[in-house]
Amino acid sequence: MKDYLVKATTTDGMFRAYAVNAKDTVTTAQKDHDTWSASSAALGRTLIGSVMLAASVDKSGEAITVKINGQGPVGGIVADSDSKGHVKGYIQNPHVHLPLNDNHKIDVSRAVGVNGFLEVTRASANEEPYTSSVPLASGEIGDDFTFYLAQSEQIPSAVGVSVFVNDDHSIGAAGGYLIQTLPGASDEAITKVINRIKEIPMISELLLDQQTPEEILDLIFGKGNLHILDQMPVEFYCDCSKEKFAKDLSGISVDQLETMLTEDKGVNVTCNFCQSKYRYNEDELKTIIDVAKQKKVQSK
Repeated sequence: MKDYLVKATTTDGMFRAYAVNAKDTVTTAQKDHDTWSASSAALGRTLIGSVMLAASVDKSGEAITVKINGQGPVGGIVADSDSKGHVKGYIQNPHVHLPLNDNHKIDVSRAVGVNGFLEVTRASANEEPYTSSVPLASGEIGDDFTFYLAQSEQIPSAVGVSVFVNDDHSIGAAGGYLIQTLPGASDEAITKVINRIKEIPMISELLLDQQTPEEILDLIFGKGNLHILDQMPVEFYCDCSKEKFAKDLSGISVDQLETMLTEDKGVNVTCNFCQSKYRYNEDELKTIIDVAKQKKVQSK
């Protein structure tokens, strides 16, 4: 089953709902960054939450950046996603494996830590980026997205994200759901949804049983109670290129660039998101230095 995300509203007009299968997406991240179990779960959950959050925005073309750092052993986590289902991310310490928690699950809370924040930056064309952050609620990622939506966007929500990691560090299942209340949602309906989420199997179990995003939402709301609005492909996608990094390098001070030229006869760059490597030889670095000098003159 290829990764995809479903957008829906309930027939009673009280809820918006999103669900995603992201096994291939998280597998790409795991392979690119060689993540071990706890790091895979933390990074994967962040990617899943980010792609659903980006899908929930009303503006087409808006992109979001999510940063999480709870001072735990995995360190900082960064994920970028857009409204088209593209997501990419990285984790500071990819090689973290911890004993299972009391529920015999990966101890994501301990891996991430709770002494920190979840920060979301929204950016769209012709508008200044907007950033807001909240303290981490639990370090479990799903709870933290839920808390962010309630605090920063005043949208009562329920976010479930899950990554099942096999013994060989490969990804067995990955996905999640995002439920948001709409104006007019009754307390009775909200309570019913909350209770239903508590009753159904864990999201990882549903995904391992090959449940589709539509079937997961049907489990929460009941079959026939949803309008499916859209089905959107989801993938780990990085748009880095040698040209883009050259542009970034031209923003470094001329002195630094000339030192690289003199001492290293060029420069190597690695993309944080996908680990692609780019080499700039002496001639290419000289061209970058010329551009940097022009920028310096124009800024005076």
